[in-house]
Amino acid sequence: MDLTVVAYVIYLLISVALTVWVARTLSRNGRVFLADVLHGNEKLADAVNHLLVVGFYLVNLGFVTLYLRNSDGVVDARGLFEALSVKLGVVLLVLGVMHLGNVYVLNKIRRRGLMEREQTPPVAPQGWTGPATGPWAAPAPKA
Repeated sequence: MDLTVVAYVIYLLISVALTVWVARTLSRNGRVFLADVLHGNEKLADAVNHLLVVGFYLVNLGFVTLYLRNSDGVVDARGLFEALSVKLGVVLLVLGVMHLGNVYVLNKIRRRGLMEREQTPPVAPQGWTGPATGPWAAPAPKA
């Protein structure tokens, strides 16, 4: 069997396995984060989580298949390892960038939600009372 084909098979197996592992990890651990971002709406958090995982699979598996082609043929074991290391390294970098991008965007959304919650008073205002003036006001403290 041609070593280029062996390199392709190994690359696809490892890349797909890494993509599935990262997607499952992000899905499982990101659900809690999404529930917080979406103010406890569990159904919406599950739906957004599922959509993010599908998008993650599409982008990463699309990249993996587009990046499959090797312009130089693999002729020996050393070339096989070199080709695999470059390809898998790039795939890992893309997975990492995708992960950091997702976390960055979700953190921005979460911070915005926290700021909105802090601006909302815990109790609705009951009315307005002006400052006390006149003879019934408390005397000013002595210095």
